[in-house]
Amino acid sequence: RSAAWLRRELHKMAAAAGAEAAAVAAAEEEKRLPEGDPESGGDSEDEGDSDSSGDGEDEEKENEAEIQRLEEQLSINAFDYNCHLDLIKLLRQEGELVKLRRARQKMSELFPLTEEIWLDWLKDEIKMASESSEREKVYELFERAVKDYICPEIWLEYAQYSIGGIGQEGGIEKVRSIFERALTAVGLHVTKGTALWEAYREFENAILETAQPAPGSIPSPEQQQMLCSQLEKIHTLFRRQLGIPLLDMEASYAEYEEWSEDPIPETIVKNYKKALQQLEKCKPYEEALLGAETPKLAEYQAYIDFEMKAGDPARIQLIYERALAENCLVPDLWARYNQYLDRQLKVKELVLSAHDRAVRNCPWTVGLWIRYLLAMERHAVDHGIISEMFEKALNAGFIQATDYVEIWQAYLDYLRRRVDFTQDSSKELEELRSAFARAVEYLKQEVEERFSESGDPSCTIMQNWARVEARLCNNMQKARELWDNIMTKGNAKYANMWLEYYNLERAHGDTQHCRKALHRAVQCTSDYPEHVCEVLLTLERIEGTLEDWDAAVQKTENRLARVNEQRAKVRTFCELPKQFVGNTCFQFDLSAEQPSKRHKGDGDGIHLEEDMEVEAGLFGRSGPEKPDYPGNQKEKASTSRKDIPKVLHDSSKDNVTVFVSNLSYTMADPEVKLKELFESCGEVAEIRPVFSNKGTFRGYCYVEFKEEKSALQALGLDRKVVEGRPMFVSPCVDKNKNPDFKVFRYSTTLEKHKLFISGLPFSCTKEELEDVCKAHGNVKDIRLVTNRAGKPKGLAYVEYENEAQASQAVLKMDGLTVKEHVIKVAISNPPLRKLPDKPEPGRASQFAVPRQVYGARGKGRTQLSMVPRALQRQSNPMAKAENGMVQNSPATSSDPSEEPKKMSNADFAKMLLKK
Repeated sequence: RSAAWLRRELHKMAAAAGAEAAAVAAAEEEKRLPEGDPESGGDSEDEGDSDSSGDGEDEEKENEAEIQRLEEQLSINAFDYNCHLDLIKLLRQEGELVKLRRARQKMSELFPLTEEIWLDWLKDEIKMASESSEREKVYELFERAVKDYICPEIWLEYAQYSIGGIGQEGGIEKVRSIFERALTAVGLHVTKGTALWEAYREFENAILETAQPAPGSIPSPEQQQMLCSQLEKIHTLFRRQLGIPLLDMEASYAEYEEWSEDPIPETIVKNYKKALQQLEKCKPYEEALLGAETPKLAEYQAYIDFEMKAGDPARIQLIYERALAENCLVPDLWARYNQYLDRQLKVKELVLSAHDRAVRNCPWTVGLWIRYLLAMERHAVDHGIISEMFEKALNAGFIQATDYVEIWQAYLDYLRRRVDFTQDSSKELEELRSAFARAVEYLKQEVEERFSESGDPSCTIMQNWARVEARLCNNMQKARELWDNIMTKGNAKYANMWLEYYNLERAHGDTQHCRKALHRAVQCTSDYPEHVCEVLLTLERIEGTLEDWDAAVQKTENRLARVNEQRAKVRTFCELPKQFVGNTCFQFDLSAEQPSKRHKGDGDGIHLEEDMEVEAGLFGRSGPEKPDYPGNQKEKASTSRKDIPKVLHDSSKDNVTVFVSNLSYTMADPEVKLKELFESCGEVAEIRPVFSNKGTFRGYCYVEFKEEKSALQALGLDRKVVEGRPMFVSPCVDKNKNPDFKVFRYSTTLEKHKLFISGLPFSCTKEELEDVCKAHGNVKDIRLVTNRAGKPKGLAYVEYENEAQASQAVLKMDGLTVKEHVIKVAISNPPLRKLPDKPEPGRASQFAVPRQVYGARGKGRTQLSMVPRALQRQSNPMAKAENGMVQNSPATSSDPSEEPKKMSNADFAKMLLKK
């Protein structure tokens, strides 16, 4: 372990190079020998050897065919991770060095490579590198390898390889530079850092031995100075190492005592003891990592929290890098690491490298791409590079439509910050406008084609475009054109959309356009008409003439009267279940599209649809068929109501009752059908299907059992396919008493052992998907996602036994082709549903309304229960208002035959407007 170590290394490398050269020469000579040459042994082969040779040729042909197949597969789907691995393995086996190098190069461009892949590649290249130019290529390869992950083994291999070039100009300084970089990267590694420190010291010791004068000779002053300098280098290395908490520190200290001729300085001893104390604090975390199973995420997180409290940036960075090496597919871990680098270290090369590795490991996570774009902007990266990175993000294959809206918005924000709005026109402004237009078109074409929705039902991108035009470009006409487009996309029925436009006009437009907008809002709004009525009256009270005031009052009164009449019809002629049960909540959509009515003669460019007298909420999702109001089908309605009894449910029997929904409306004799189905769970006491006033089955019913255990067993039939539709079976729960009750039985949080797969062909079966997935681990469960009609949606959840198997499956399956469909695979992490904002109690603004709650596919839809909102806001829970009348609840009514007190339209309107 002195100069001999360096000499041995050099001799080994020379011997290896010589042996390789000899082997190559022998192979070339063998090729030149004729088949009958005695040296070749061609005529002396026996039959058995010939057969063996024939088998070898067959195997070689099979391998060549397989290589060709794998190359073709990758030309179709370059993101097939498994295919890359198989191709590299075969090419290495066949000795196809040129193709092997090309295959590794392509894979490294798409994926971060593991330590094993890099070490195999480096060792192959080292064997082939003999000339200086080839050594430089190996150095470049090492530089790429150390950037993927923090890997002490690769750094050690890099440093040892560089020793072979010390004979070149500046060779020794280059070795020292690599060792110093290695110590910066992994020298603090508690368990693996010691090996690098020792290798560095041995290198310096070898230099010291070569600098010693010949025995018996007197060193010159220059030699003496060089010896002193070299000794100081070794002293410094010992002292630096002893100040760092590393395993086996005691042995290093003893080695220093033996090596040094002088006593160890007191300051070094003090630092050594301090490092020993720090090591004792780290040991529990290191032992926990040593005893844990891969991927050890919880143990690493505890270690990270410990280092964050200590506050040493270098140690925090290292423990993050160690955790990411084993949990490279956990987006949250990358996000926390990048956030730390962005806010604390702020070193450009370090920050951008970490962001780049994050999106290469988890390309499906839009948040990582957004943070990367922000970091590039923060560090003044060239605009062309940022735009190129944005294009890569668009091709990353996000798993939901809203992700594309978010990445577009982040890029548009960046472009907006580049514009100098003091100039009337500029290249940056035109680029921003062009990007806005492209974003709208992209969401309409690309995203909607893939997800059947744009992901932006409220047109937030167009709204932001309109704000930029109005506020920053003083181009209100363009803003009005954009809002015209927004309203024609089904948003004219929402009060908050009208008030957004009104606020923009109020700030940057004129009163006339404000008035026109509010008049149309009163006519078109179907969710919160009371709000827009208030805003219109407030405007006219402050700025309007008497004629304007009279017109506004007349219009709002007529509109509210129609709204009250429609809500009263809903309460009178639609059946209201007393229980809101299971996974079904009966709702009316008061925002369905109505026959359009256009304003004529308006010159402001905004022509928007008004809603008509009849609202779609009267028939839910059944379509534009007219309801059975009196005067339409009076006889039929009255007869059906007489013939079909009301379905009443006794809440005291909830424990023995299940609620069944999503059944086919065309099911013949549902009582008989369902009784046959549920009798396997236990004795059925009663089945109560629910029918409409027209006598048609409404697709849901109550199933009451004799025993509670039968009801519990019946829940196991949930999602069973009945007449082509998945039947929903849920506990019977009164949601008025249990508002927080949830029946969705699948997790809505991050599950690291479960995968989310999108892009599957609709014809893919559970068995076919299992065949694909089980090659990467033990599959516990597979759930194909269907719509309410039981039709597949091309989505699936696959549960593995542990996180490690799931992580490997993501790497190997993402981008895989299944029945000519390229699938996307990610760790299951459903996005949180956005809940409507809750207004502060006691505050009401005429310019703010409750935000819309969109449907499951993101499309704007305001859904109400059969009870009008205003009635649900009553402060007295014992009194309910129905159809304009105040009724006592059954629990408090003293006289059931007592005639309810009637309310006028004016009273009803006041009640609606009351907060």
